[in-house]
Amino acid sequence: MPAEPGNDRYGDMLYMPHHRSATHPPMSAHDRAAQFSPFAALTGHSAAIEETGRLTEEKIDLDETRAEELDARMQQLCARIDEMPEALVTYFVPDARKRGGQYHTLLLCVRRIDYDRRLLCPVQGDPIAFENLLQIEIPDNSAQP
Repeated sequence: MPAEPGNDRYGDMLYMPHHRSATHPPMSAHDRAAQFSPFAALTGHSAAIEETGRLTEEKIDLDETRAEELDARMQQLCARIDEMPEALVTYFVPDARKRGGQYHTLLLCVRRIDYDRRLLCPVQGDPIAFENLLQIEIPDNSAQP
């Protein structure tokens, strides 16, 4: 049975008007809801776990035979540099956040080989440092008209 005014200690308060502050503006519904939103005590924890689980590869050190083969391919590219020859290049990209990195393979046109700064410069994209090169394959264009 609902309480009637005067039957209990606080019954008279049921029918009083809601108090409005004269000095403080009313809180918006958005701000009021934010008080009850979930609290993430471990902010960034899931991102840290994801980063730890991200795989990287170790950089392969070239043996002497492979280094000589790579140098021979660079000489072939250099001899045809005026044609901007195509090459299938596999190179290492170091990871910015943790040890290791990834190998990328791209078919690109070589614009310039900078021996002073030790860079292979494609027509499009960033230069590739010689020390990050793993393999260069030069497609046979003799069959094309």
